[in-house]
Amino acid sequence: MADDLTPDSDSTGQSRRLPAGRKAELAAYVAEVGQVTVAKLAERFAVSADTIRRDLDQLDADGLLIRTHGGAVSLSAVPRPDTGLDVRMRLQTTAKEKIGALTASLVQDGTAVVINAGTTTLAVVRQLREQRELTIATNSLRIPAEISPEVYRDLYVFGGQVRLSAQATVGPVSFKTASAGGDVEVRFDLAIIAVGAIDAEGGFSTSNLGEAAMMAEMMDHATTVAVLADHSKFGRRLFAQIADLGRADYLLTDSEPPPEVADALDEAGVKVLVASTEDS
Repeated sequence: MADDLTPDSDSTGQSRRLPAGRKAELAAYVAEVGQVTVAKLAERFAVSADTIRRDLDQLDADGLLIRTHGGAVSLSAVPRPDTGLDVRMRLQTTAKEKIGALTASLVQDGTAVVINAGTTTLAVVRQLREQRELTIATNSLRIPAEISPEVYRDLYVFGGQVRLSAQATVGPVSFKTASAGGDVEVRFDLAIIAVGAIDAEGGFSTSNLGEAAMMAEMMDHATTVAVLADHSKFGRRLFAQIADLGRADYLLTDSEPPPEVADALDEAGVKVLVASTEDS
């Protein structure tokens, strides 16, 4: 009796996806759900976890998704609060670079600047090329390796608990010295604060309570506050509020805020600066 199985079916007669077709469906599925694990994909597509890992590696290399430890995220996904820094650095990259260039233009020579940890603020420090004699304080463990040593006179990293996923410290905005016998009061000309969400009623917020408290304290220690957020942050509220909208002097972003948020910012006296394509 002739075998009636087609090239696209297995010994049970069930349809078997060809690799190219599976990869296309896999990429479309990740784009739809935003974030997914290898185990879930293996179950959905009825192939081994090793096969899924190879497919994800190839799709990442092709620029169709972002490979993560244990799974993948779509290029357009808003990252979960626990998404690692290295993954978040690959989301909204163009927007962050545009915002970084615009923010760097606010930094004047010889000033004291406090910068919180985040992927958008990393884009800022990469744009600090012409400035000189800056005093910079941060809770980012990545900024010291990213910033040019020609830019700063002094660079300080705040102590505290280390959050490995954010590659940052969480603690008080202060420094202890033996000679002073306690905390030394610090003041900054400019605070550069990247936030996780902006809402007309809820103000600025983020996902971690300790980080929210530290970001609020950074604002309190600065004469001028510049808040950074790309368009994906508008109209969202996260777990921990950082501050009301009126606490910022500037909002730097890559596109005009939606009407409700724009009206609230205007009422709060916040100047919105939108990065143009020429700033990227």
